[in-house]
Amino acid sequence: MKNTVRGYIFSRPFMGERVPQSVQNIVIRDYCQKNNLHYLLSHVEYAMPSSSLMLEQALEELDLNDGIIAYSLFQLPEKISERREIYNKIHNRNKTLFFALECIKVETLEDFQRIEDIWMIRNVLPLCSAPSALLTSSF
Repeated sequence: MKNTVRGYIFSRPFMGERVPQSVQNIVIRDYCQKNNLHYLLSHVEYAMPSSSLMLEQALEELDLNDGIIAYSLFQLPEKISERREIYNKIHNRNKTLFFALECIKVETLEDFQRIEDIWMIRNVLPLCSAPSALLTSSF
Protein backbone atom coordinates (compact mmCIF):
# COMPACT_ATOMS: atom_id res chain seq x y z
CA MET A 1 0.00 0.00 0.00
CA LYS A 2 1.34 3.44 -0.98
CA ASN A 3 1.94 6.11 1.68
CA THR A 4 2.42 3.61 4.49
CA VAL A 5 4.19 5.02 7.54
CA ARG A 6 5.38 3.50 10.81
CA GLY A 7 4.55 5.45 13.96
CA TYR A 8 7.10 6.46 16.59
CA ILE A 9 6.16 7.65 20.08
CA PHE A 10 7.77 8.06 23.51
CA SER A 11 7.11 6.49 26.87
CA ARG A 12 9.22 9.13 28.62
CA PRO A 13 9.20 12.94 28.84
CA PHE A 14 11.02 14.86 26.09
CA MET A 15 12.21 18.46 26.11
CA GLY A 16 10.43 18.98 29.43
CA GLU A 17 7.10 17.70 28.10
CA ARG A 18 5.15 14.61 29.14
CA VAL A 19 2.46 13.43 26.71
CA PRO A 20 0.56 10.18 27.34
CA GLN A 21 1.12 7.52 24.69
CA SER A 22 -2.59 7.40 23.93
CA VAL A 23 -2.60 11.13 23.11
CA GLN A 24 0.50 10.78 20.93
CA ASN A 25 -1.20 8.00 18.96
CA ILE A 26 -4.40 10.05 18.57
CA VAL A 27 -2.44 13.00 17.15
CA ILE A 28 -0.53 10.70 14.76
CA ARG A 29 -3.70 8.90 13.65
CA ASP A 30 -5.46 12.23 13.00
CA TYR A 31 -2.50 13.56 10.99
CA CYS A 32 -2.40 10.37 8.90
CA GLN A 33 -6.13 10.50 8.24
CA LYS A 34 -5.94 14.14 7.09
CA ASN A 35 -2.91 13.46 4.87
CA ASN A 36 -4.01 10.17 3.29
CA LEU A 37 -1.33 8.09 5.02
CA HIS A 38 -1.74 4.45 5.99
CA TYR A 39 -0.64 4.31 9.62
CA LEU A 40 1.16 1.26 11.01
CA LEU A 41 1.15 1.03 14.79
CA SER A 42 3.88 2.92 16.59
CA HIS A 43 7.18 1.76 17.92
CA VAL A 44 7.31 2.96 21.53
CA GLU A 45 10.71 4.23 22.62
CA TYR A 46 12.16 2.83 25.81
CA ALA A 47 11.94 4.95 28.96
CA MET A 48 15.71 5.01 29.46
CA PRO A 49 17.15 8.52 29.00
CA SER A 50 18.61 9.15 25.53
CA SER A 51 17.43 5.77 24.19
CA SER A 52 16.68 5.65 20.48
CA LEU A 53 16.66 1.88 20.01
CA MET A 54 13.07 1.81 18.75
CA LEU A 55 13.79 4.63 16.33
CA GLU A 56 16.73 2.62 15.01
CA GLN A 57 14.41 -0.35 14.55
CA ALA A 58 11.95 1.82 12.62
CA LEU A 59 14.82 3.02 10.42
CA GLU A 60 15.88 -0.58 9.77
CA GLU A 61 12.32 -1.31 8.56
CA LEU A 62 12.26 1.56 6.06
CA ASP A 63 12.26 -0.85 3.12
CA LEU A 64 8.88 -2.12 4.32
CA ASN A 65 7.10 1.26 4.20
CA ASP A 66 7.30 4.80 2.88
CA GLY A 67 8.55 6.52 6.00
CA ILE A 68 8.21 7.22 9.70
CA ILE A 69 5.75 9.45 11.51
CA ALA A 70 6.81 10.69 14.93
CA TYR A 71 4.60 12.54 17.37
CA SER A 72 7.07 15.45 17.61
CA LEU A 73 10.35 16.49 16.06
CA PHE A 74 11.67 16.92 19.60
CA GLN A 75 11.61 13.14 19.98
CA LEU A 76 14.64 12.95 17.71
CA PRO A 77 17.97 12.45 19.50
CA GLU A 78 19.35 15.57 21.14
CA LYS A 79 22.80 15.18 19.55
CA ILE A 80 23.00 16.83 16.14
CA SER A 81 25.31 14.10 14.81
CA GLU A 82 22.69 11.45 15.63
CA ARG A 83 19.91 13.50 13.99
CA ARG A 84 22.03 13.94 10.84
CA GLU A 85 22.57 10.19 10.69
CA ILE A 86 18.80 9.72 10.76
CA TYR A 87 18.28 12.36 8.06
CA ASN A 88 20.83 10.62 5.85
CA LYS A 89 19.13 7.24 6.27
CA ILE A 90 15.76 8.73 5.36
CA HIS A 91 17.08 10.79 2.44
CA ASN A 92 19.31 8.08 0.96
CA ARG A 93 16.36 5.69 0.76
CA ASN A 94 13.98 8.31 -0.70
CA LYS A 95 11.66 8.01 2.29
CA THR A 96 9.73 10.62 4.25
CA LEU A 97 9.83 11.66 7.89
CA PHE A 98 6.68 13.23 9.34
CA PHE A 99 6.13 15.08 12.61
CA ALA A 100 2.44 15.04 13.49
CA LEU A 101 2.36 17.66 16.25
CA GLU A 102 4.21 20.26 14.19
CA CYS A 103 2.51 19.22 10.90
CA ILE A 104 5.88 18.90 9.16
CA LYS A 105 6.82 16.64 6.25
CA VAL A 106 10.56 16.13 5.70
CA GLU A 107 11.96 14.80 2.43
CA THR A 108 14.68 17.07 1.08
CA LEU A 109 17.99 18.23 2.50
CA GLU A 110 16.45 21.71 2.80
CA ASP A 111 13.63 20.24 4.90
CA PHE A 112 16.20 18.65 7.21
CA GLN A 113 17.96 22.01 7.58
CA ARG A 114 14.62 23.56 8.55
CA ILE A 115 14.30 20.97 11.32
CA GLU A 116 17.79 21.86 12.54
CA ASP A 117 16.85 25.56 12.54
CA ILE A 118 13.85 24.75 14.76
CA TRP A 119 16.09 22.69 17.08
CA MET A 120 18.55 25.57 17.31
CA ILE A 121 15.79 28.02 18.26
CA ARG A 122 14.39 25.58 20.84
CA ASN A 123 17.84 25.15 22.40
CA VAL A 124 18.42 28.91 22.62
CA LEU A 125 15.00 29.83 24.05
CA PRO A 126 15.85 28.97 27.68
CA LEU A 127 18.74 31.45 27.48
CA CYS A 128 16.46 34.33 26.45
CA SER A 129 14.89 36.82 28.84
CA ALA A 130 11.25 36.35 29.65
CA PRO A 131 8.96 38.81 27.82
CA SER A 132 7.77 40.23 31.15
CA ALA A 133 11.38 41.04 32.11
CA LEU A 134 11.80 42.96 28.87
CA LEU A 135 8.67 45.01 29.53
CA THR A 136 9.70 46.00 33.06
CA SER A 137 13.33 46.85 32.33
CA SER A 138 14.28 50.47 31.86
CA PHE A 139 16.20 51.60 28.80
